[in-house]
Amino acid sequence: MAEPKTKYDRQLRIWGEQGQAALEKASICLLNCGPTGSETLKNLVLGGVGSITVIDGSKVDVGDLGNNFMVDESSVGQSKAKCVCAFLQELNDAVKAKFIEEYPESLIETNPSFFSQFTLVIATQLGEGSMLKLDRICREANVMLIFARSYGLTGFVRISVKEHTIVESKPDHFLDDLRLNNPWPELRRFAESIDLDVQDTVAHKHTPYVVILVKMADKWAKSHGGSLPSTREEKKEFKDLLKASMVAVDEDNYREAIEASFKVFAPRGISSELQQILNDNRAEVDSNSSDFWVMVAALKEFIANEGSGEAPLEGSIPDMTSSTELYVNLQNIFQAKAEADCLVIEQRVRYILKKIGKDPNSISKTTLKSFCRNARKLRVCRYRSVEEEFNSPILSELQKYLTDEDYSSVAVGFYILLRAVDRFAANYNSFPGQFHGGMDEDISRLKTTAVGLLSDLGCNGSTLTEDLINEMCRFGASQLHAVAAFIGGIASQEVIKLITRQFVPMSGTFIFNGIDHKSQLLYL
Repeated sequence: MAEPKTKYDRQLRIWGEQGQAALEKASICLLNCGPTGSETLKNLVLGGVGSITVIDGSKVDVGDLGNNFMVDESSVGQSKAKCVCAFLQELNDAVKAKFIEEYPESLIETNPSFFSQFTLVIATQLGEGSMLKLDRICREANVMLIFARSYGLTGFVRISVKEHTIVESKPDHFLDDLRLNNPWPELRRFAESIDLDVQDTVAHKHTPYVVILVKMADKWAKSHGGSLPSTREEKKEFKDLLKASMVAVDEDNYREAIEASFKVFAPRGISSELQQILNDNRAEVDSNSSDFWVMVAALKEFIANEGSGEAPLEGSIPDMTSSTELYVNLQNIFQAKAEADCLVIEQRVRYILKKIGKDPNSISKTTLKSFCRNARKLRVCRYRSVEEEFNSPILSELQKYLTDEDYSSVAVGFYILLRAVDRFAANYNSFPGQFHGGMDEDISRLKTTAVGLLSDLGCNGSTLTEDLINEMCRFGASQLHAVAAFIGGIASQEVIKLITRQFVPMSGTFIFNGIDHKSQLLYL
């Protein structure tokens, strides 16, 4: 068996050893192992999730051979959960796998406490009634839940968690934490020790742009009443000053300074998103508070006191044109400041933990370092319950989607129809178009059901296009492998985000439209 570091090498580069360790500790429950569920779980098994439990009471039939690659002809007539579980186990023998041959709807009804043992539940192909019940069960047990469903050429994925906190949100674009507009004393002294008017051309072209910008910003502030450039004209003038300071056309460091000058113009202090987290009532901690909120409480105190309105310094600097000596010295200054800030946060965390009756050392140094390094990028996600969304959607959003002439009306049309087919099945004991014959009648019935659902949601007079209703009936509740694989890929990606607590999970309901090859998040 390959060593974990070799086996998972590529993904370790994305979410690191901490993320992989979280995956390997996770216990996942899958409800229904048709193509959508099997494809979702396959991705997680290959990723090295700790253990899986597959729940499905059905037997493999001939129809499954066309859309589920985890069963074959020898599986026909056998337990689907058993066959899929055995196949998944073969993909990664480090994963503990077991199955329960029972219908999920029955388990939800008769044994709700069963789900409390899991880190996360993936519920696929569930009807509306079972979704509502399972959502209540998982919320009460604080178990993360993801719904996924494929239906013909459409499908959806929806996360349901009371609260999800993220330290390593890893945004695609984020301003480097260089404090060019608010240098601390050590950085200012280092910049002051370097002469920008040095006669040595080699030294001039190897002065780091951080030093150039700190000195030029200081010079500007002294001649502008302590203010930094703010208007368009002032910013242009500042860039012209930088250009005028160049002594040769090939000075890459000054080009970098001009390109990075916007970092000087950035507002000081913390973002509105971080301020919102600090103002959250959960930042008032007690003995029931999670480690995240304890650290947020310490961060709030730090920003108000030692940080003087700033978060702890991240401590890293980007590559730049510089002499080795100056770059290393600059790096050391940033690292020393970051370590000092982290030490203050640690002291405050230990004090708060003791104050609320917890072990002062219960939060590790590694966790604290990661928190300090990512303090500016913290995120908190909260999700409406499925019951709230189904019974009381945000009406203004729903109406906006319905009247949108662009793609939104198609996406929300599929959303409504995915709910309407469950009502249809409850009333007529089959899904629209599921059996040969009676297609025209099914189309009429589905249209009536969809209009009734829209009316119940407060959208009287709203209708869906005939083409969309016809297509939904034509799907006949089938699961196409290509669509199931896509939906499963989206669902497993969100599972990894939730378990590793890295990257930001999607909010809203993800709708896939395989007809137009488009997708959209609906915020209802």
